[in-house]
Amino acid sequence: MNILILGSGGREHTFSWKIAQSSQCDKLFVAPGNAGTAQIATNVAIGVTDFEAIKELVIKEAIEMVVVGPEAPLVEGVHDFFKADAALQNVIVIGPEKLGATLEGSKEFSKEFMQRHNIPTAAYQSFDKNTVEEGCQFLETLKAPYVLKADGLAAGKGVLIIQDLDEAKSSLREMLVDAKFGEASAKVVIEEFLDGIELSCFVLTDGKNYVTLPYAKDYKRIGEGDTGLNTGGMGAISPVPFADDTFLDKVEERIIKPTVNGLNQDNIPYKGFIFIGLIRVGDDPFVIEYNVRMGDPETEVVLPRVKNDLVELFKAVGNENLDTIAIEKDDRAATTVMTVSGGYPEAYEKGKEIAGLETIQDSIVFHAGTKLDGNKVLTSGGRVIAITSYGTDFREALQRSYQNVDKMSFDKMYFRTDLGFDL
Repeated sequence: MNILILGSGGREHTFSWKIAQSSQCDKLFVAPGNAGTAQIATNVAIGVTDFEAIKELVIKEAIEMVVVGPEAPLVEGVHDFFKADAALQNVIVIGPEKLGATLEGSKEFSKEFMQRHNIPTAAYQSFDKNTVEEGCQFLETLKAPYVLKADGLAAGKGVLIIQDLDEAKSSLREMLVDAKFGEASAKVVIEEFLDGIELSCFVLTDGKNYVTLPYAKDYKRIGEGDTGLNTGGMGAISPVPFADDTFLDKVEERIIKPTVNGLNQDNIPYKGFIFIGLIRVGDDPFVIEYNVRMGDPETEVVLPRVKNDLVELFKAVGNENLDTIAIEKDDRAATTVMTVSGGYPEAYEKGKEIAGLETIQDSIVFHAGTKLDGNKVLTSGGRVIAITSYGTDFREALQRSYQNVDKMSFDKMYFRTDLGFDL
């Protein structure tokens, strides 16, 4: 079958790498793609929210399956667009419809969903610019640190964790009154801080049945020792050493099952991935957030550990018979180290030539923010290249990733050298 992947990051290159291995994939297209996807698929210069251009491509190339990588097209209703068009109705779309995508599109919506279905999460209240002073009063009832979350999509940067009460109040005013994150912070959710260690859970559901993919842990902060600004993710590790069977059974019973059942009870149609951001507090799991797609850079360690044919899995989602498939996992650990542009996640330069990629051995190179210029590979984003490796445990895998990161270079390249420090 002919398949289209929407997106241009490391997650989408990983999808391409995995789907290209399937005997069921005849032609693979990525829109808009990057320098890495160009090696294994046909890149098409179409934006992920240009639904009319996507439709033209799907019809022209007889595409039967569309895999949606990023959140924006889902929140804007790409799946609904396909369902509403007679020419597109039979195309399998991996990713929820607009209502389901609100789980990520609105923090308030997802918090209300969790409350309704008794899914453990931090206590919270939400505020807008008319109730900003009530928000400041609510902050006074909490203990530091204070957690402020922009309600809408803010490219993974709309969460602030602040130690000082006065600073938290002024940040709340900046978000609500000064629109620090634009439309995304027209509403802000303030929640209690949960003290624990985070991990990521990935579920693929056909709306009724589900499979759980390998768990992962990612590193969001730019600085060593988890300091500095939040990024889209500086690296990831799978499996998660502290997530034993007893803990994962709790996740299954208290969080995954009530989430999938809750979607059914609320009549929220859902075909695609649910990312559940978890935190382990003591021995108990709590939900920090939902995303409605695979995480990045966790995809770069999760999919390499899935032995199943990904196209087979996605067809089962489309046919609503995911209960007939069991996930087969690679027993090895996988780790990815993300190299980023100097200055990221704030202002950074693009167009730097990347050297040494051809010398990398025993690791998988996933492109995140790259583009081709003739035969040259140039940087085109904040996160540039992810180097994924296998090992008997995460330490061995990390060592291999770091050895290979040292073989590549671009001007002002930066990466964290301490991944796994907290394990």
